[in-house]
Amino acid sequence: MNFREKLTVATRRNDSLLCVGLDPDPERMPENIGVFEFNREIIDATVDLVCAYKPNLAFYESLGSDGLDALKQTVEHIPADVPVILDAKRGDIGNTARAYARALFDYLGGDAATVNPYLGLDSVEPFIQYRDKGIFILCRTSNAGALDFQSLRCEAAPGTELRPLFEIVALKAKQWNTHGNIGLVVGATYPEELKLIRSTHPDMPILIPGIGAQGGDLASAVGYGINGQGEMAIINSSRQILYASRESDFAEAARRAAAGLREQINHYRTHHTSGL
Repeated sequence: MNFREKLTVATRRNDSLLCVGLDPDPERMPENIGVFEFNREIIDATVDLVCAYKPNLAFYESLGSDGLDALKQTVEHIPADVPVILDAKRGDIGNTARAYARALFDYLGGDAATVNPYLGLDSVEPFIQYRDKGIFILCRTSNAGALDFQSLRCEAAPGTELRPLFEIVALKAKQWNTHGNIGLVVGATYPEELKLIRSTHPDMPILIPGIGAQGGDLASAVGYGINGQGEMAIINSSRQILYASRESDFAEAARRAAAGLREQINHYRTHHTSGL
């Protein structure tokens, strides 16, 4: 089963577009618990509520070898029928990109990864060649600094009309999608851009960060992000769920937060797909 198929099955089985970001911060976690133990409790409490999990590698790499061990244990603990998106934002020249791809897919066992396309096709190609894996190309990211480059108007080719750079990235991703395994990262904090990208890429998976702590509007993220079947939008939430409580009930609190967010997402999802 490839990534897209696994995502579709999980979405339908759990009636969910919710992705939980597994970004453990020891300063915000309950006391006297390790990173893997924390993640394990969160996963066990939410696994029937999600379409995917998304560990961000920075939170593990910052803890050294113990953190990387915890990440590998975390990926192995997630049931095989739930997709794991490794949020690594890798991007480098071809030989180095191949090493990154091996690390993320062969060693860590991720089902998908986020990739930075700034260096062009040869930096993305080693990931794309893993045909059963999902490749999420950074397109319109959720942070405020995205405006520094992603809105610059450029020519996709000499003599063509000027377009914002993020649109050109999306067009390139479409050209590169020969194996059907490419998706895009588009932040909820830029709803009009999300609407545009979905309209021009009607069935590509879109990973949507930026709700909750970053202030993205959930209704717009769902309405503009889903495809015609009400799927292929992966709505990520991290802090809102992970740190719903710092006490011993953190897993139960995470479940309540995840269940509430899934319910909200499905409300907007139903509203949009019913045409109301």
